This record gives sequence, C-alpha cells and structure tokens, in this order.
Amino acid sequence: MLAAALIALACPALSPAAEPSTDFRARLPQDEVIYFLLPDRFDNGDPDNDEGGLKGDRLSHGYDPTSKGFYHGGDLKGLIRRLDYVQRLGATAIWVGPIFRNKPVQGPEGQESAGYHGYWITDFTHVDPHFGTDADFAALVGAAHRRGMKVYMDIIANHTADVIGYRECPAGPCAYRSRADYPYQRRGGIGGRAINMGFAGDQDHSEANFARLTDPSYAYTPYVPKGEEKVKFPAWLNDPRYYHDRGETTFSGESSTMGDFAGLDDLMTEHPRVVAGMIDIFGGWIDRFGIDGFRIDTARHVDPHFWRQFVPAMQARAKARGIPNFHIFGEVAVETIDASPLAWHTREGGFPAVLDFAFRQAALETVAGNGPTAIWERMLQGDALYRDGEATARQLPTFISNHDAGRFSTFVRRAFPRASEDEVLRRVMLANAMLLTMRGVPTLYYGDEQGFVGDGGDQDAREDMFASRVASYNDNRLLGTNATTATPRFDTSHPLYREIAELAHLRTSHAALRRGHQVIRARGDQPGLFAISRFDPDGGAEVLIAFNTSTAPIEAQVEVDSRSSRFTTLAGARCAAGVSAPGNLAVFLPPLSYSVCAVRSAPAQ
Repeated sequence: MLAAALIALACPALSPAAEPSTDFRARLPQDEVIYFLLPDRFDNGDPDNDEGGLKGDRLSHGYDPTSKGFYHGGDLKGLIRRLDYVQRLGATAIWVGPIFRNKPVQGPEGQESAGYHGYWITDFTHVDPHFGTDADFAALVGAAHRRGMKVYMDIIANHTADVIGYRECPAGPCAYRSRADYPYQRRGGIGGRAINMGFAGDQDHSEANFARLTDPSYAYTPYVPKGEEKVKFPAWLNDPRYYHDRGETTFSGESSTMGDFAGLDDLMTEHPRVVAGMIDIFGGWIDRFGIDGFRIDTARHVDPHFWRQFVPAMQARAKARGIPNFHIFGEVAVETIDASPLAWHTREGGFPAVLDFAFRQAALETVAGNGPTAIWERMLQGDALYRDGEATARQLPTFISNHDAGRFSTFVRRAFPRASEDEVLRRVMLANAMLLTMRGVPTLYYGDEQGFVGDGGDQDAREDMFASRVASYNDNRLLGTNATTATPRFDTSHPLYREIAELAHLRTSHAALRRGHQVIRARGDQPGLFAISRFDPDGGAEVLIAFNTSTAPIEAQVEVDSRSSRFTTLAGARCAAGVSAPGNLAVFLPPLSYSVCAVRSAPAQ
C-alpha cells in the first residue's frame, strides 16, 4: 500500500529516546513537540488508588472502568512508567490533563458521571487521590526533567465543581439573568429591595468597591447544600459572594463570561479576592513543583481583566523559580479558519498564545474534506493579527485532534465513508505531516499514534491506552492495526507512531521547522498542491514542504529561493536533487502524500 511505502521511506528506523538535556529550560515554546493526555485514560500504575480512597459504590467514588463517563484507574505512576514511550515518539513536553482534587461524581439522578477528566475541581491545591499524591506529581516532573522534557499543567480559573445551588430552581438548570434585568444593587430584580449600596459595578476592580458587594442574591438566591459547606479549598472558595450566581451561560453576550458552564460554579473573576486567590493558588504549583507551563481551560469565558493580571504574575513567578520560557496558552474554542477571535485574546485578552483552533479547522476542511488548498492561505494570512504577528503565531499550539471535539481520524471516516482504510490512513498521515512541519507548536493527542478512531467527541474521544473494559471503545476499528483497545496500545511499531516519531525528531533537529519564517509557495482553488518554505533563522537555508491533498498524483514546478539549488529528501516522497531552473524545483507527489526537501550545502572546496 502507498501509505506503508511512505512510512518505509520516511521512517527507516525509530530514533532512540533523546539524551537528557541540561538546558531544556532554555528552549523556546516553539521548540517543543507537545503530547497531551488525560491521566485517567493513559496507564494504571497503582490499582490501589482506583477508587480514590473513597468508600461506597461508583456514585460515591466514581470508579467504573466499564463506563466511559467514570474513572478507569489511570494515574501519575502509570504516566511515569510510560515516559520512555512518550519520549521515543518525539515529544519534548507533556501537557497533563487537570490533576486537582475533583468532586468525584455529579449530575442529575440517572445522568451522573465522574470527574475523571479533572475539570470539576474542589481542591485547587492538591492532586486528586484517584491520580495519586502530590509526591507522585513531584516524581513525574522530576523524571520528565531528567529526560529533558517539560511538563505543562492544565488549569482552570473560570469555575469550580458544581456545588452552589439556587433557591428559585433547586432542580436546575437556571436561566441566565442579566445585569440589566437583575442589577447588583437590587435583590431579585429591578423591583427588589436595595442591597449592596454603593457598589459601582464589576468594571471598577478596586478592593474598596468590591467590599460593598456583600449580598449575592441579586439574580438568584445562592446557597451551599448541607454537608458541602467546606468542600472547596482554599476555604474562600466556599463563599457564594465570589461567584457570579446568575444561572446558565448561553455562550453569548455577557453570559459568556458570567454564566455557569453546564452548572459549574462560575467564579467572579472581576473580584480582586478571586484574582489574588488564583494567583496564589497557581503560583504555588510553580513554586512547589517547577512546572514549565499552563494550558488554561475555558479562557474565553473569563473576564479579560483577570488574565491581564494573572498571566504576568505567573510569568514573574516562573522566572523567579528559574523558568525563563514558561509557556502559557489559553483555550479559545472556535470552528473557523478566521484567526481574529483567537488573535484578539493575544492583543486584548492578555495571552501570549492560544490553542490554534483555526489550524485544526483548515486541516479538517482540506484533508478531512474536499476544500481547496487556498484555505491554508486564508488561515495563515491571519497570523498578522496576533500580538506580535508571525512571532506569536510560531508559539501557538497547533493540533488536529483533542478531547472535546474528537479525533481527526473520526472526521476523515465521516467525510469519506466509502474510502478504503489505506486512504483514511494516508489522510491522517498527511495531516500529521502538516502538524509537524508547519509553523506553531505541534500538539499530539494521546492515542492518535495508535490509530484510535472514536465514535465522536468528549467521552467518545477519551479512550484508554491501557486495556479498556468499555464496550463502545473496544468495538472501534483502529487505523493501521487489527488490534483493539481491549489490549494495551503502546505499540512502537504502529505505522502512525513511526511516522509521527520520524517527523517529530526531524522537527526538533532542524531549526527551520521550529523557528523558521514561513512562506507560502503554492496553493489552489481545489484539492491538490499546497507548498510552503521555511528558512533557518540563523543561516537562512531553505526547507520546502509540499503536500498533495488530492487523490491524484501531482507533478508540478514550485518556486523556491533563487539561492537554493541542490536539495535532499528529509521525509516523505523523494525530492528532486536540483532545481529545474533558478528559483524552481520540480515536485512529484503521489496521492495524499507529502515531501520535505532541504537545501544541501555546497561541497567543501
């Protein structure tokens, strides 16, 4: 098969795990290859913590390895023992899903699920016992650092677990109540009695102003259920005054930053006590563990004023700890190639970087779809909108799969239901090549390298790497293998693992692919040729990368720098050894393939 031939050409042998680096912290964010995983679904290194030290049934401790919405037993010890697997893949940084202590189970009767994903936090200062201990996390960070690998934490400042209730709608959910109809200075609406006298609104962020906001019953009457009065830590988080208490978000208008996200208690991030508290909490993790960066969940649903204080505080805390290149990137989920909503958060929202959802969308439209390759040009033109233009764009984590929207392979199968398995595999390989050679910080989602193909997003895209007992995972047809998730999936001979490993190691060994200026060389109004050049930031040597998104072979001339004359093949389809004429290189691309061509230095005289 063509896909197998491409793998054989690009990946003659797996590189060994990289040697430990003494200066890993000197690497810039764009030097990394990130591997994102959920600890509960990666590997179970300690079955004794599967129930998190809690008693009772699954609705008490949250453990049920047969249900996709409950804990499965993965933990930090499991991740530690798989670090060699992750590093051999070529990853240089690990983005670990949230590890904070969570509310074990929540949800309406009959619709309960567990906090296995880590986003329902009750204690922001300690590791959830389902994942291990604070000492286990310290051991993970230490083990990764000894290998020269970085560790990024997934953090949340937007909300806590769902604890606070509203008297007016005890069964929930409660509709959002706006500031216009339910002002802070009246209880229960315009006609209610006067409260919070002298409070000047949430745009005055001074402590003196918020000291006048003492009664949180302006929209609803919030309360903490009996028995949960002290469930959150630090203790100030148990006070309803530090939450918006306005009901469910509609994800638009003011509710986008003030509404409860699926019932989760929405923190009043305008409040100076909340700002100071979150700086103290997450600065403490930097101080205690020396981690290397934060991915920030639901960033767009937080008041931008908060981030403009929080981000510099974290960067200063990291520098004081000897971490000069602390990488902070926010989640701003969009489904468009338009970079403007992402770029806004780097200009006005206070973020040095955001996850590049526009990159994912371009890959979906052109490789998991039949969109023209000019889509990439339109997406990349948006790089100028970011705070520092292309320099910021180079630090955006790019991705094609994630734990919310789902896996790229799933979208390919949906878009091309009649495609052969070989074609689906080639499309996934092509997207991986784009991810690992174009500008940005390539971010791999665990399981993609093992050919996982989920049934959809969210829980359906959070399969187990260790032997799964979930029927809806184990009946999935994986790519590149006859195996299923019913057996452990850490196969370093899998064709996708080998392709990713080769391209990841290629990226980390060529500065042009990490830090280089990027120029579009070819694009079109239909599926087919898309080509870019990237240039070494020091010597200026060119690397031409050509992609064929069509199911027909391509033979074409592509513009290159007039100083580039001799080329060698780094990966993919074979490159022409020399230019056809000054400034032109012939490319020959099989269907759904790629080629990485680097300028050869002139032989010594």
